[in-house]
This record gives sequence, structure tokens and C-alpha cells, in this order.
Amino acid sequence: MKIAVLSRNPKLYSTRRLVEAIEKKGHEAQVIDHLRCDIVMEKEGPIIYYKGKKLDDIEAVIPRIGASVTFYGTAVVRQFEMMHVFSAVDSLAITRSRDKLRSLQILSRAKINMPKTAFTNYSKEENKVLKHMGDAPVVIKLLEGTQGLGVVLAETNKAAKSVVEAFDSLKTRVILQEFIKEAGGADIRAFIVNGEVVGAMKRQGKEGEFRSNLHRGGQANIIKLSRAEKSTALNAAKAMGLAIAGVDMLQSKSGPMVLEVNSSPGLEGIETATGVDIAGKIVEYIEQTSIKARQPKDKVKA
Repeated sequence: MKIAVLSRNPKLYSTRRLVEAIEKKGHEAQVIDHLRCDIVMEKEGPIIYYKGKKLDDIEAVIPRIGASVTFYGTAVVRQFEMMHVFSAVDSLAITRSRDKLRSLQILSRAKINMPKTAFTNYSKEENKVLKHMGDAPVVIKLLEGTQGLGVVLAETNKAAKSVVEAFDSLKTRVILQEFIKEAGGADIRAFIVNGEVVGAMKRQGKEGEFRSNLHRGGQANIIKLSRAEKSTALNAAKAMGLAIAGVDMLQSKSGPMVLEVNSSPGLEGIETATGVDIAGKIVEYIEQTSIKARQPKDKVKA
């Protein structure tokens, strides 16, 4: 089987590990920079050209689409899907997950436990949306932020109002989210492949930091999930339509709360913390499901 890893940088840890796992299992691996793909639509059907060469021998793809190129990256994944090439992560699910507001709406509809969240259109009436949240502290997040960037903890109502006003003056959309104090600056990431939690780690932010992202100096250690944590993570990934996902949760007095469902979770932190061959499990999932999934269907999602 020829499996392509859609990645802009072949030297990244996750990309290298996926290539190693593909080759270790006897398949052919190719790294394709999705931004250098040309998408062609014509009467004969959808076509993708990469560096001038028609891609007609790819049997499965593993998308590693960065948040900054979601639009074009998902267009390339969707084109592969319409060519009946199996994608380890559905293009529509990637799009859902990258829209913070939409993903939270989906999780709320699925009755997934999460911090209370509020959103409003550009408005000068900051007090109105703050009233939905109750008293500070409150977490204020940019809708477009990633890796902990664009996340502010406002410890007083006055500070929260000032931050919201500042973002509003820049015409920048934000969401307000309940601050879960008992989480203690830590969160849990559960890594899911094909409806199974294959690894989990607890990430602890550095002293004085309420964000636990490893990119911001957090530390990760292996953790055994409780039954409730495992169930919450699986339900969240299912609600988002993601066969491969990193589900970030907080430990709270009311049980696990989902913060985010990541459609392109990194492998370095989870593999280092757990010692589990996550890349290998992703390739196994492709082996198990790709043949059936590549069969032509009467309808293909757009």
C-alpha cells in the first residue's frame, strides 16, 4: 500500500514517526506538502497534481494539516476523498475541529461536559456577556488561537471587561470560558485511534502558569484514565467525527471537562510520556479500514 503523509515539513517528529511506522509495516511512504498540490476538477473527475506530477497511485493519506492552512489543507484532503483515497482523518471533521465555536456547539449538543462558555458578536455591552459567566475569574480566548496563544486569565470582573473591550476594539472575536481552579494548571490529553484510547498523559503547566501546553513549558507524564475520563474522551471524538484525535480535558469537581478536540495531535509528547507506538497504531487503523473505505460510494460528502 502507498500511504502519503500530508505534511509541510518532513523533519517534524510526527511526520518522521509516521513514515517510519508505514515503512516498518511494509508499505511505501511519501511525504506530500499539501500547499504544493494543485487541485483540478473536470468532467473526467477530480485530480491532484504534486510538483507537476499527477497523483494517481496513493491509496491512503494521513493529514497533518496546520491550523494556519486549514482552508487549503482540507480542500486537498477532500479532493483525495473524492478520488476514493482513504483519509485517516475526515476533511469535514478537520474543518469542524478548527472552528473553536462550532466544535464547542457540537460538544454541547452531544451533552459533553465542558467549562461553561459564552460568545457574542462585536458589542460595546461587555457586561451583558460577562453576566452569563457569573463572577471572575474567567478565561478569555481568541477564536483563532492555538497552542495556548491568545488565552488570557482575567482574575476580576474589571479585568475581564478591560480585556474584552481591548479585543473588541481590534475587531477580534473571543469566547469567555469558566475557569476551573481545581484543575491546578494541569490538563489531560487522551489520544484516540479508531474508537480506542491508545495513550494518555497529564500535562502540568510551569509554576504560575494556568496553561498546560507543552509548547509553553509544560511537563507531561503518563496517566491512567478513570472510566469517566475515558468515556468522555471517546464520546467527544465521536461527536466530532474524528477517528484520530487528541482530546484535552480538565479534572474538575463535576468530573472530566473537555476543553478541545484536536484533529492533528502531535505524537512527540504522547509517545515520550507513554512509551506507546502511537504512529504504529495509526498505520494499523489504516490497514484495517482503508480497503473497505476506498470502495466507490454513490454519495461523497462535500
